[in-house]
Amino acid sequence: MGKSVIITEKGSQAKDVRAAVGTRFGEILSAQGHLIELKEPGEVNPEWAGSWHEHCFQLLRPESGQYPKKPSRTRGAGDKLKKIKEALKTADRVIVATDPDREGHLIGMEILEHCRYKGLAFRAIFNGTDATTIQNAFGDLRPISEFTNHAAAGEARRQSDQIFNLSLTRAATVVFSCFDDGVIGIGRVKTPTLAIVCRRELEIENFQPITYFVVCAQGQQDGGEKFTLKYEPKEKILDQAFAAALSKAVEGFTGPLGVTTERKRRSPPKLFDLPSLQRRTSTRWGWSGKKTLELMQALYDTHKVTTYPRSEVKYLPESQIKDTSTIVTALQGLSVFNGLELREPQIRKGKTGHFCDACVAGESHTAIVPNVNVMAELDKRYAKLNGDEKKLFDLIASTYLAAVMPDYVYDSTSAKINVPLETKTYEFVAVGNVPITQGWRAVLDEADKKDDMEGLPPLKDGMPAVLSDGRSEKKLTKAPPRYNEGGLIQAMEEAWRFVDKDQPGAAGLIERLKDTKGIGTPATRDTTIDGLCKQGFMTRSAKHVVPTERGRALIDRLETLAPVLTQPAMTALWEDRLEQVATGAVGCQAVIDGIASECRSILSDIEAEHGSGRAIRLPSGSGGGSATAGRAGYKKKGSRGKRRK
Repeated sequence: MGKSVIITEKGSQAKDVRAAVGTRFGEILSAQGHLIELKEPGEVNPEWAGSWHEHCFQLLRPESGQYPKKPSRTRGAGDKLKKIKEALKTADRVIVATDPDREGHLIGMEILEHCRYKGLAFRAIFNGTDATTIQNAFGDLRPISEFTNHAAAGEARRQSDQIFNLSLTRAATVVFSCFDDGVIGIGRVKTPTLAIVCRRELEIENFQPITYFVVCAQGQQDGGEKFTLKYEPKEKILDQAFAAALSKAVEGFTGPLGVTTERKRRSPPKLFDLPSLQRRTSTRWGWSGKKTLELMQALYDTHKVTTYPRSEVKYLPESQIKDTSTIVTALQGLSVFNGLELREPQIRKGKTGHFCDACVAGESHTAIVPNVNVMAELDKRYAKLNGDEKKLFDLIASTYLAAVMPDYVYDSTSAKINVPLETKTYEFVAVGNVPITQGWRAVLDEADKKDDMEGLPPLKDGMPAVLSDGRSEKKLTKAPPRYNEGGLIQAMEEAWRFVDKDQPGAAGLIERLKDTKGIGTPATRDTTIDGLCKQGFMTRSAKHVVPTERGRALIDRLETLAPVLTQPAMTALWEDRLEQVATGAVGCQAVIDGIASECRSILSDIEAEHGSGRAIRLPSGSGGGSATAGRAGYKKKGSRGKRRK
């Protein structure tokens, strides 16, 4: 075989590959994220480089349908591309060893296309950065043609976003006359994300608490210990007089007590993907999505103790069942888990379990779990983790251990008694749970456990019980909570929740959106939130993210000018189309054409509503671009050439 070249996505990846396989598969050269980028509007059409006012409602789409490409101008990118290009001139085989997601596929393939490489090309797919994982990947090289559709999905996303985001950013900046206070960035993902937060704030402000009542009583059977029963129907009690009458009716009432005890089981929670992990860390520790991802990258890249972090799958392939004993044994060797008793892992297959081939079919990466290939030296690697890294690893490890432990088993006792009032009877209920086997809950700390109900005293079915101490408890409904970052990431995932159920075809749209992965991707949601904060549209307050006056004003204006921009459902459907490109069900150009058509329609709507051209100034805020960029044409702030890892 002639000369062979390996292309990695970044320098740390090249170092890991070199340590794992040396140079026996070829010369190892690293990229720097995207070494090839799209040209800017002004480079494609000189008219677009002038004043934004002259073409503010024009679709910034090249006549060819796609933006041509050019080498990245990011510092250092040119030298890296030059080295790769020179090496490929004499190479007979190339192995692309970039990240196993659609952007990673695109990074490798666009380099080969730019360099006009015509030789053999293979793909090394690995979800860990340890030597064993990488060696296994190079022992199972796959033709790069298998991933053409994945790269096409990345290209469709990049082309569509450039057309959509830049066209609407120009229009919004002109319409809102914000040149002195920065460019108003509009995006398929960030604008509906901001709208989600603004609508929640509006819900909170407009919320009117409602007073309702719960009727309680003390029960006692055969002189035994007293227990509390409640009448708390699904339809809340709003009538205070009725609640008072019912609480009076229970005084001294005696009737047969219906008692049932059922043994129940609760399975362990799902394994983590990145969004669910970000939600958990946000709720428990108040971490931002960005902080969680950065720590995950350290566990994956630096310490190599976990698998690939940018996952949106909560299952493992059934082939990894064989790894459970190795991982469990290693984790039990850590002081935090060494008191745990688990001799034989319990395996749960299928959608209701944790190992499911059907659930990971077509996915490049799977659930985030401890890396089996470094378990032999886990104690040494664990000792090198800092405090936050240990907290995060412990959370991932405990969830994995829980997944292979027995069910939590408990006895649930329900006691019911019917109290008459006038012509009806009202059922008062008491429920108590008694743990039988802790199972997986033995490994999860209290923050992960659902509140347990206290057990009831010994009760006999059918025997009379005496009620006393009737009382009516006054309560108030609560406003919906503000989003923390984890909750907002979940809202971005669950775009179907924001569909107006009264609109025509809502049911079908909701079902379709439930099958999508929402708006954005695991790799971009945290940066979307962070970007909105830096641009002055949102701010962080304690553990929550809240819209600024500027952000609320923008969404308020867009609700009139172009309401479709604020709807997460539209963007989620386009994300679904991108996934279809990855599977080959839809072509790349079809998605670009569709999003461009949507953009043209929105621009027309903004132009029609804007009418006279009178600018509507938003409240001032920090960030968002520069006045120079607004007047002279779009100029990038920072590089899109280097993909953050």
